[in-house]
Amino acid sequence: MRNMAGQVAEYHCPGCGYVYDESLGDDHEGYPPGMPFAELPDDFVCPACSVRYKEDFVSAKPA
Repeated sequence: MRNMAGQVAEYHCPGCGYVYDESLGDDHEGYPPGMPFAELPDDFVCPACSVRYKEDFVSAKPA
């Protein structure tokens, strides 16, 4: 899914490098393609390392 500017947003875990790509979601974690990062649960933690919280993730592409 692309935003109004035609960009796809990606968010990276600074601890392990896991990438949440809004266009792909994360099927294994139950997040469908197109699910905006902002709509992930407030208690979201990195599915790969379980160390970093949602607020720790770094945007790699403008949303």
